[in-house]
This record gives sequence, structure tokens and C-alpha cells, in this order.
Amino acid sequence: MSATPAVRAQDSTFRAALGSPHVARLLGGTLIGRLPTGMAPIAILLLVRAEHGPLPLAGLLGALYGLAAAIGQPLLGRLVDHRGQRAVLFVSTLVASTAFLLLPATGPVRHPVLAALAVLVAGLATPPLTACLRALWPRVLPDAAPRRTALVLDSSSQGLVFVAGPLLAAGIATGAGALAALVATAALGLLGSALVATSPPCARWTPSAPAGGGHWAGPLRAPGLRVLFAALTGTGVALGAVNVFALSLGDRHHAGWLAGVMPAALSLGSVLGGLAYGRRAWPGPPARHLVAAATGFAAGWTALLSDPVPAVALLGVLLPGSFLAPLLAAAFLTVERLAPEDTSTQASAWLVACIGIGQAAGTGLASLAVAAGPLPAALVPLAGAAGALWLLRRFHHLLPA
Repeated sequence: MSATPAVRAQDSTFRAALGSPHVARLLGGTLIGRLPTGMAPIAILLLVRAEHGPLPLAGLLGALYGLAAAIGQPLLGRLVDHRGQRAVLFVSTLVASTAFLLLPATGPVRHPVLAALAVLVAGLATPPLTACLRALWPRVLPDAAPRRTALVLDSSSQGLVFVAGPLLAAGIATGAGALAALVATAALGLLGSALVATSPPCARWTPSAPAGGGHWAGPLRAPGLRVLFAALTGTGVALGAVNVFALSLGDRHHAGWLAGVMPAALSLGSVLGGLAYGRRAWPGPPARHLVAAATGFAAGWTALLSDPVPAVALLGVLLPGSFLAPLLAAAFLTVERLAPEDTSTQASAWLVACIGIGQAAGTGLASLAVAAGPLPAALVPLAGAAGALWLLRRFHHLLPA
């Protein structure tokens, strides 16, 4: 006898997903292990400033870390698909944490090249926790409803990395110094990766492709994935522009607190939107949800075009933020359907990388646009989100129905 709709709805609740074996540990470990991604740029900035170094040097080192982390994800994801999760997670985390600990010893102001090398290694070795978790979900939660709910929880919580991470790094640096912030960054990375890598699902996970084989293009050989990755780069552009726009808006309205509160409001919207999206089973395939969420995400940025006052600006980012977690969850579900069998981890890693590359581009573009006025600055996130929507609608036939 098939389950009734009420039973199916109950099975898809957050409580049912979190109550499944290993789910809470995997979610918590991934969140802790990803905190260094949000902490490192601030910790690096504070280290350089503690040595009375120039702000441009601090900014360049922070940008180098973000770009290296984005580039390293697909490379490490490919290794996972061919070598297994545990070895890659252990080795990459040890390398990244060691680089964080060595960074102060390089003397970033006196030896910027050595500091850049340490930052580059730390970024490239960022453990592919998100991609590994996406590859584990089908095995931990074979039923579609609880797996979708866990994925929504995962996507919703990841925004907290970029709110809690900077606040944690700044708080530790204020109380104990910039060196302590880097030590904490390394320690949290080790703790989170250890929680995931020592879990039974990770131990049982086996590579999906022979160690020496695999198509050279990996998941990029699937046309639908190429479209999806390009679209998520546009989403990243919108996210990367927010910090610069918030700083600029705060300067114009003498509200410096906007620099921290606007990104936090975006993340809050993501959490609320993810909770709403995960509480019920929506009709249609994930690709349809993806386009719908991308439409709302793009439309939400129009509220910033009027150079709003701070209170309106917060609502202006809360709206697109509410579509972010559903967009990401639907994107990862679409990846699951499109990825060739031997590239599940690589495909998720590429998605993470493209968002990261888009964020770096969005930050750079917004920094240039701010000089031309508030309207050009507000057009950057709108253009990124609109470009993503155009790609998804233009090539929707390549996405699974």
C-alpha cells in the first residue's frame, strides 16, 4: 500500500531528516569545517593591519585566498571521485591548516611573496566538504523527500558561514590578537573535517570512477551542467557585489553598520526562504524550481536601484535572499540528475567554485561601479542575477524535465 499524502508530508519534515542517522553530524561538521572560508579573509586582513601593513596588500591577499579556494574545489573534487573522500579530506585539511599557521611566520608586510604563497596553498587546499556532503546525501538518505529536506537545510545554513565566520574572526582577534584568529581558523577547519571524515557514511563511500580513468572534461562534458555552472556564476556576481554596495551605501548615509548588517540580512532571508521551501513538497522537477527561484532572486534586486535609505535597503536584500537557499537546493538537485555517474563530487565542486568565482568578479565589478555612482553599483547584482536567469530560461531544454 502506498503512503498517504499526509505521511509523505510528515516524512519530508526537518525533524524527520535531522533524526535520520548521521545527518546532524554531517551537517554540523560541514558547517564547522567551512567556517574558515568566512574567517580567513578577515583574519588575513587583521594580520596585515596588526603589522601596520597597507590595506591594498591585505585586500589582495584576501582576494587571492578566495580565488584559490574556488579554483581548488573542482581539482579536489576530481581527486575525491577517483581516490575516495577520507584521504582527500584529511590531507587537504592538514595542508590548509598548516598554511594558516605558517602565514604569520612569513611576515606578510616584510615578505609579501611568501605570505601570498601561504595564502595560495591555504586556498587551494580548502577541503571540498560541501561537494563531499552532496555526494553522500543519496547514500545517507535514499528517499527523495528527506534528502531534499536535508539539502535545503544544508543550503540554508551555508549562508551563516559568511556571517558567523567574519564575526568570529574579528571577535577572536579583538580579544586575543590576529594570530589567535588564524589559529582558530585552522583548528575549526580540522574539527569540522574530522567530524565528516570519521563518520561511517564517509568511511563507506567508495570512488565512482577508476583511479586512473575518467573523461578529461569531467562533469563539464554535460551541456546542461555547463549552462547551470555559468548561471550560478551570475548568482555569485550578485552575492559578491553586496558587501561593496553595503559599504558604499553606509558611507553615503553615515550608517557604517550596514557593511555588516546587509550581508547578514541577505543570509537571514536565505535561511527563512530555505525553511519555507523545505516544509512542503513542491510540484514539478527541480529544474522548474530552479528557474522560479532564479526569477525571484533577480526581481528582488530591483529594490536597490532607487538608492534606498538603510531600512529599505535591508528589506531590499532580504527579498532576493529569501530565494537564495531554494535556488541553491534546486541547483544541487539538478546537478545530481545531470552529472555523469563518475563525477558526482566534481560536479558539486564545480558549482561551488563557479559561485566563488562569480563572487570575486562581483566584488571587483562593484568596486569599480561604486566610483560611477549608486545606480551603477546597484546594477551589478541585478545584472548578475538577471544573466543567470536568462541562461536558465534560454537553455531550459538542456535541464532535466
